[in-house]
Amino acid sequence: MRSITTIAAMLLLSTFVIFAQNKETDGMIKSQKDYRTPPSAEKKPVTFKEFGNTRVDNYFWLRDKNDPEVIKYLEAENVYAEEVMGHTKDLQNKLYEEMKGRIKEQDNSVPYLENGYYYYTRTETGKQYGIFCRKKGNLNAPEEIMFNVNEMAEGKPTFLFTGFDVTPDNKYAAYTFNTTGSYAEFDLKIRDLSTGKDLEFFVSGVQSVAWANDSKTIFYVIGNEALRPYQLLRVDAFDGKKAVLVYEEKDELFNLGIGLTKTRDFLTLYSGSFTTTEVMLLDANNPTGTFKPFMPRKKDVEYSIDHHKKDGFYILYKDDKSKNSKVYLAPLTGYQDMSTWKEIIAHDPKVKIESIDVFENFMAVQERTEGLRKIKTIDLSTWVTSWLDFPEAVYSLYMSGTPEYNSKTIRYTYTSMNRPWTTYEYAVKDKQTTILKVQEIPSGFNPDDYVVERMWAPAKDGKKVPMAIVYKKGLKKDGNNPTLLYSYGSYGSSTEANFNSNVFSLVDRGFIYGIAQIRGGSELGEEWYDDGKLLNKKNTFTDFIACAEHLVDGKYTKPEKLAIMGGSAGGLLVGACVNMRPDLFNVVLAIVPFVDVINTMNDETLPLTTQEWEQWGNPKEEKYYNYMLSYSPYDNIKGVKYPNILATGGLNDSQVGFHEPAKFVAKLRELKKDDNITVLKINMESGHGGASGRFARLKEVAYQYAFLMDRMGLMQ
Repeated sequence: MRSITTIAAMLLLSTFVIFAQNKETDGMIKSQKDYRTPPSAEKKPVTFKEFGNTRVDNYFWLRDKNDPEVIKYLEAENVYAEEVMGHTKDLQNKLYEEMKGRIKEQDNSVPYLENGYYYYTRTETGKQYGIFCRKKGNLNAPEEIMFNVNEMAEGKPTFLFTGFDVTPDNKYAAYTFNTTGSYAEFDLKIRDLSTGKDLEFFVSGVQSVAWANDSKTIFYVIGNEALRPYQLLRVDAFDGKKAVLVYEEKDELFNLGIGLTKTRDFLTLYSGSFTTTEVMLLDANNPTGTFKPFMPRKKDVEYSIDHHKKDGFYILYKDDKSKNSKVYLAPLTGYQDMSTWKEIIAHDPKVKIESIDVFENFMAVQERTEGLRKIKTIDLSTWVTSWLDFPEAVYSLYMSGTPEYNSKTIRYTYTSMNRPWTTYEYAVKDKQTTILKVQEIPSGFNPDDYVVERMWAPAKDGKKVPMAIVYKKGLKKDGNNPTLLYSYGSYGSSTEANFNSNVFSLVDRGFIYGIAQIRGGSELGEEWYDDGKLLNKKNTFTDFIACAEHLVDGKYTKPEKLAIMGGSAGGLLVGACVNMRPDLFNVVLAIVPFVDVINTMNDETLPLTTQEWEQWGNPKEEKYYNYMLSYSPYDNIKGVKYPNILATGGLNDSQVGFHEPAKFVAKLRELKKDDNITVLKINMESGHGGASGRFARLKEVAYQYAFLMDRMGLMQ
């Protein structure tokens, strides 16, 4: 729900500038009172009585985007933000051009083979969106343009193209999109790939899609009023008849998703909460049949399956005794009985098995040890294991999807904080690695100009928290370096030490950029995740503070030079930390921040709230209510001095309502005891991920960095 999605988490793609780090430019740095009076939200108290306590919310009214007063207030905030940021326009433009200069505007993705076609995406100079293409049989065949998203998005302020699924006969493609920016519901259409024209078929509110093998029956999952994906429907896409309800998930904690095995033999209906999963199977050649459970749902058991035509089903399995997962092999029939399963990879408390990918002759396994990913392959006839080698001390690794079941190779992407993204192909039998593509930085980039350090910060309870930083060679550790520290820390989502070309607009100006791998993520296994959720959530915040203090103690920076950044649940992180230690930071970038925890988790009408009780707790239970109330950023604002704060939101955000940053800023302005700047910037046309075009996103990043540099007094 509050998680940053793959789309929203895209790495947004330098002129070398040197300046004095300690000099404030006259006339640049102003206090809040030096600007026109910021908008003041009218107090309209709403009183809540919970577990014998009385809680008053003065700004509860800001949640209704259909209220003209709310829209007027948000527009006034945007006007004020423009005034505050007006003198940074030249800097924003400079940053934007630098970041744009690191993007190869005309580029192609690495083609992948699926069902007789090579699929790839290309971009064109000056165009915001990708063009999705394919070639039949070989890469020298004529190009077929399937979707030119630039044309589809023309005239629309926001356009999210979220993927396509081609029929087994390769003639049609179902695709999903929206024009709101919401990441929870999409429109579904079908395109005739021979003509490029769309059929009359149209469904709204769709969240996942799969075709049966007859190339005419399509399955799709829709959401309820709270946007929980809960119903699976089936329809013949061409006969015009009404769709048939196949399955409804009634448990409010569970979400549905539909897919197809790599073998194309089974449709898979996934139903899962944050702690429990169930997979149901249907013969993909018999679309009117009945989905049957692979294994009956069992509380706190999570599993996924990969079908192998001869061996049976490989199962990635997790329960309370194997939190880092293990791998089983089950037979093709009788698999509902676990006594028929054979353990293939045992549980290791020091090694988290993140994913497996099963092919005809081998299995690829992605693991994580001491925060770093590794990949191994296992020959399914000899069970010989081979490891891929990754020599650097700090890196990120992603096993790419390889769709063909009979593939002899796997693909993976490798990167580090100073190494651009590189896509490799590994031939399993020959153990040979080939570079397929290296991210090109047109404006120039030399990894050896930068230093990457991995360090371990001592947490409040004695745990060691991994973190990584990057900075330009020659940096002096004298405590005077401007620093931006980033993290996420929720849902078990690891904060990877990736290459992000945008941050070098800061690093080349003398900044240190850091990534903290705090509890709530899974960097050190499932225990690391468990130690940062529910009644352990505060570990996430104290870990982040420990990382910040470690940088200060090591004389990398000092509080006057330290900025923090987080988005969505990472916005909760920075919001909680700034309440706990407002003296430790100078600037806070809170991007679509989840900061109104109690109100949101109490409101079952909001999108996806009930499922989140397994992450944060159910506030209808007193112990969870009291614990959440003790850290909820909105509820813990107090009358002290706060850092400079930029909070952003999206009017159509379905993950974190725009009202959360709006209320947070309004209450901050009411209570804080300083003249530092607090700015609210609301995108009135988009949702959780902000602007949808690749260049429009860069402008948002440039805006955030300009705010950061201005507040630091570094306006060059």
